[in-house]
Amino acid sequence: MEMTRRHRKKNEPASVEGLPADWRKQAKALRRYGGETPATAIERCADDLEATMREQDETTFSLVEAAHQSGYSKDHLGRLVREGKIPNAGRPNAPRILRRHLPLKAPSGPRLAESAARRDVSNEQIVQSIIDCIDSFQYHPQPSASSPVTSYSTLVYRRLRQFPHPLQFINIPCILLRVVLQ
Repeated sequence: MEMTRRHRKKNEPASVEGLPADWRKQAKALRRYGGETPATAIERCADDLEATMREQDETTFSLVEAAHQSGYSKDHLGRLVREGKIPNAGRPNAPRILRRHLPLKAPSGPRLAESAARRDVSNEQIVQSIIDCIDSFQYHPQPSASSPVTSYSTLVYRRLRQFPHPLQFINIPCILLRVVLQ
């Protein structure tokens, strides 16, 4: 019996958790070809994304908030905490649940994650985080007649806001490289 490993295709979006590693690989490749500044920008973005994901994992919810997030009732979640199946991140009579321990009920209809209203982080917040990272370099291109851009952030924002879903941000390093090299 031959086992095959499924490889992600080049144009297939990666998971959000895999983005920092992918970006670091791309930064390493850029460094090999002398692209130190874009490589550093990409690594800072990867570091910021990892920090944001760690922070999000450490978010705690009350039983009411956890019920809203998970799809389970607050009574059921409270019972899971009392039985020790979910660790209590709060006090004995005021239980809280860490996001990473929160069980998620499978949606019965269309995927809830595909609904913009159900996302914890909006595309604008992701774009703003990346812009803040890039702004730390304080690089500002000169406006031209074909591209009346007042700042690097504006240019990056215009390029990035076209993405309808955060998973498509896998292409950010390529966009950054194109913008920097223009």
